[in-house]
Amino acid sequence: MGNVMNLGCLLSDTARRLPERPSLIWGERRWTWAETSTRVDALVAALRRRGLGKGDAILVQAKNSNQMFESLWAAFKLGGIWVPTNYRLTASEVAYLATSSGARAMICDDTFPQHAEAVKQASPALQLTIAIGRPGDGQLSYEDLVAESHGVAVEAAEVDYDDPCWFFYTSGTTGRPKAAVLTHGQLAFVTNNHLADLMPGTTAEDASLVVAPLSHGAGVHVLSQVARGAPSVLPAGEKFDEEEIWRLVERRRITNMFTVPTILTRMVRHPAVDRCDHASLRYVIYAGAPMYRADQKEALEKLGKVIVQYYGLGEVTGNITVLPRELHSLDDDAMPVGSCGYARTGMEIAIKDAEGRRLSAGAQGEICVRGPAVFAGYHDNPEANAKALKDGWFHTGDLGRLDERGFLYITGRASDMYISGGSNVYPREAEEALLTHPAVAEVAVLGVPDAEWGETGVAVVVLEEGESATAEELLAFLKDKLARYKQPRRLFFWDELPKSGYGKVPKHLIRQELYARGELAEAAAQ
Repeated sequence: MGNVMNLGCLLSDTARRLPERPSLIWGERRWTWAETSTRVDALVAALRRRGLGKGDAILVQAKNSNQMFESLWAAFKLGGIWVPTNYRLTASEVAYLATSSGARAMICDDTFPQHAEAVKQASPALQLTIAIGRPGDGQLSYEDLVAESHGVAVEAAEVDYDDPCWFFYTSGTTGRPKAAVLTHGQLAFVTNNHLADLMPGTTAEDASLVVAPLSHGAGVHVLSQVARGAPSVLPAGEKFDEEEIWRLVERRRITNMFTVPTILTRMVRHPAVDRCDHASLRYVIYAGAPMYRADQKEALEKLGKVIVQYYGLGEVTGNITVLPRELHSLDDDAMPVGSCGYARTGMEIAIKDAEGRRLSAGAQGEICVRGPAVFAGYHDNPEANAKALKDGWFHTGDLGRLDERGFLYITGRASDMYISGGSNVYPREAEEALLTHPAVAEVAVLGVPDAEWGETGVAVVVLEEGESATAEELLAFLKDKLARYKQPRRLFFWDELPKSGYGKVPKHLIRQELYARGELAEAAAQ
């Protein structure tokens, strides 16, 4: 017998309580909670009729849509496992996710026929391919399945605390992506914790704008909105469009959204922010990467005290720290500048050395965390589990320090650090310093091999539109701001930095691009 609520009941409960209130708004279309719940139940009934049930993985290759949103709830109520992809992945990458997850069904936008075909060829467990849009050969139509069982009432599967409901694939900066196993019990804690720590007081009167793929952090954010009956609003356009975002904020009286720092900065710098009324905003939540101080100030000046930062990995489902809106300030003395906040309610943070010993305040080491938000482990990957889950703690692989008050400061990924002349260098310090130059819009610093020093830093700089600066000028600007060994030795100017599907700036992509342009080999030889 199950001993926790099936997470899919969040939707059913809200639909019973608020049947005629809006659940989802996408462009000019809207669905009520009753309509969404009815469609989800119909999909669950259709899948059960075809032999799918508890523990079965359902791969979803789709852009944000009402069907993408519904598929999450259907997988949960079925007792299955939702396996959303980053839709920007290649067909062969998605085929790997299908085989590694053992997916028995795939829900796929009809705009990704090559992905559906690659999964079909690679995955022996696959039994059903369900098309959003026009089905291909041998595929079922999503809308036909919903119509076929429309009005059928279904019971949510009985589940235990540790029953998996979501394989959250890490972006896999090293090696193959790993599936973090998220469970019904763990995600119930995360949903409550997001409401308590990130957006307290959220009700059905709120409205949430979805500006990131539902496959990852935005999907976790949605759980809290559904629990409280707040509608989620999807932009109509295919591409991220700042103008549309700000128009929607005004038109739909948006009160909260989740995004990443690079996207938030783009929104804040767009002229539409001044043309549209955004006074309804209460919580603009950013995570996924640190936000530079200069960008924080710009956001505070434009939006007021509404920005909230959190730090967390997929494995802890975004649930390690919070820096709430009241602790954000334009005044450096009124906030812990550079900190990503303090431990989330019910979570504990420790800084540990290489031997697993807990370090005191101010000392730098690996950020480790424990508490109910920690995942159940990686699917079918005992080696990764042994490394990440030891001594009762989840080891993040990030470096940081805690101050006397318990505020966490991230100093970088262990892999970001380089050693120059025997000294550890954390690129973030140089990046922060360079960003205070008025001509610099974005910057990434990384360590490269150096015959004399072992490694030295190189900086890739994107200039503000219409601004100019030379490498000599920027290096001179750093002279009094950073110790010599922390300063990059060389600078390169690019039109843009490569971004991952989640808006982050992965250092390995920059390194690859430097090699491809012939700049890194040249820098290493200097």
